[in-house]
Amino acid sequence: MFVLTVDQRRSRRDMDRVPELLDRYRDHKLTRPFDRTAGDEVQAVCEDAATVVSIALELVSTTHWTVGIGIGSVELPLPTTTRAGRGPAFEAARDAVNRAKNAPLALAVSGPHPAAAEDAETAATLVALLVDRRTDPGREAVALMSRGLSQTDAAEQLKISKQAMSQRLSVAGWHIETAGRTLAVRLLNAANTTESDRS
Repeated sequence: MFVLTVDQRRSRRDMDRVPELLDRYRDHKLTRPFDRTAGDEVQAVCEDAATVVSIALELVSTTHWTVGIGIGSVELPLPTTTRAGRGPAFEAARDAVNRAKNAPLALAVSGPHPAAAEDAETAATLVALLVDRRTDPGREAVALMSRGLSQTDAAEQLKISKQAMSQRLSVAGWHIETAGRTLAVRLLNAANTTESDRS
């Protein structure tokens, strides 16, 4: 199981962004939805690594959030509210979000298998770094592709040639990002595998 613990950065100098976050992810594929735990911190529980990676990368790209991903078991049955949850995954998420506050891209992963969690964290951080270094034109091009448009249609919307669109996506690292996200998901799943599962 995965627990996301997310803390707002520079909250004393900024507006309360928690309501916006709660609304944005209300309909996402989460086992327990985001719930305000204390102040400007929220938590969610999720079984799907792809959803975890997608949300984590989206949040750190805004520069408003510090994201900790905890891996491990949770006490069952899960309570109705996320903030009442307990178990090793919640503890790992707490450790991760605390470490993330000093991480270059404000993202960290903790779990019962430290080396596996570190691998997943490295993969996710590299993708986040790639996205962080994108130019505005690159972000615009990738955003259109993420909506499911073809390169031809995206190029038409941007009023550029198909060749220019291809070059813009290449410079933005769009294909590398896709592969990196897949790797991060695979490594998160591997870190979530128990010793008994491995034997």
